[in-house]
Amino acid sequence: MGEILFTGSRAMKSIRATMLVSLLKRSNLLLIVLGCASLTVYLWSLRAHSSTDILWFLKLVLIESGLFIAACWVTLRAQATRSMFFIVIIFAALFRLSLLFAPPYLSDDIYRYIWDGRVQAAGINPYRYIPAEPELANLRDDKIYPRINHRDNAHTIYPPVAEGVWFLTTRISESVTWMKATMILFEAIAIWAIAKLLASFGLPRQRILLYAWHPLAVWEFAGSGHVDAIAIAFICLALLARRRNAEVATGLALASATLVKLFPIVLLPALYKRGSWKMPLVWVLTIAVAYLPYLGVGARGVLGYLPGYAQERGILSGEQFFLLAAVRRLPLGFHIPTSVFVVFAILILALLTVWMLRRQTAAHENYVAKALLIATAFTVLLSPDFPWYFAWLLPFLCLVPSVPVIYLTLSSFLLYLTWIYWTDDQALRIKAAIFVPFFFLVAISLLRSREKFKTTIPAVKNAPS
Repeated sequence: MGEILFTGSRAMKSIRATMLVSLLKRSNLLLIVLGCASLTVYLWSLRAHSSTDILWFLKLVLIESGLFIAACWVTLRAQATRSMFFIVIIFAALFRLSLLFAPPYLSDDIYRYIWDGRVQAAGINPYRYIPAEPELANLRDDKIYPRINHRDNAHTIYPPVAEGVWFLTTRISESVTWMKATMILFEAIAIWAIAKLLASFGLPRQRILLYAWHPLAVWEFAGSGHVDAIAIAFICLALLARRRNAEVATGLALASATLVKLFPIVLLPALYKRGSWKMPLVWVLTIAVAYLPYLGVGARGVLGYLPGYAQERGILSGEQFFLLAAVRRLPLGFHIPTSVFVVFAILILALLTVWMLRRQTAAHENYVAKALLIATAFTVLLSPDFPWYFAWLLPFLCLVPSVPVIYLTLSSFLLYLTWIYWTDDQALRIKAAIFVPFFFLVAISLLRSREKFKTTIPAVKNAPS
């Protein structure tokens, strides 16, 4: 009897394996079906126009996330083919095209981008005046100016490379569509760099799908035109330059990413080659040179609204930090100061830095996995209030697929619920739905492997020229 059951079990496994092989042979067709379904969802999303539609939008996010996960499953298991790569690229373009001409409804940041470009074109330092000041009265219009957030109380917050992109873009057209097209252009640069990286590591280029089809990238860049697309492009160029042992290019690209969004500074230890001085020196010089044209307002002036933003978002109070806010609500009998948590976060990042430098060897360059690790740790410690702050994690997933990070980036859309439910306690509950399952998935990953976020990149002795 036992033998019959054993034989039957083996037969069932064989049948399932045969069905899986048959399914994967039709992977191109499956991907096309999933792509068409995803495109339909993006077109449906155009019906949303304001925060009143957020709950309906999040239902579409749930559907789109399921389609994305299915597409990832097909792509990661299918045989590498040129046709699948082209299918991925074609649908990635269609997704973005479907949202390009629609007005943004998830964020109004793009209007500040256009305004800053206009101010610079008038020969004025964008860090000098807030939009509502009388010195800029002649630049106001009825399309861009009324939609600028914080126009009555905030200087611009964006670093110099971002400001340079705003200036160049608005010299062609001061339209929302053109600014979003600029973001998509930088995404194309990122996709090109990731494809080159995948090929250099001997990985299928079709894995670009983990970035190109991710709903967060599509909605936040083609839909809302967020600046993070530019930072991601420079991060990908830095990863590619690091792969090619081009230290000057690595420093320049990483500095450019930092000069768009400050987050990429934490990638320095992951991309640094122990004993080398060129990359960090170029990084420092690039930062310094980029700020020179704007120093007419002083060193504090070029920070713009950053101090005010830290106050507004609860960074100074500590309420933005999920871990700190959660611990504070435990019945411990004492209050943990924000400064203590900041020191704790810095210590965690410092320990990761030391670990990465000590684990660095000439025979095995797993710097992409290390970059994903420190970027994820920083993002979790910061626990931002907006979904697009998670988007910079996406490029790493193409080379180092991680279930916890995929969940983290997809669930970040829940932060849009704060548009409807905004108190500190409600925000904490929303973040708990993001971070608690993430920690659970990380624990499962650690149980399955001793190496956290274990890389799938093969060992190499020499980087390509």
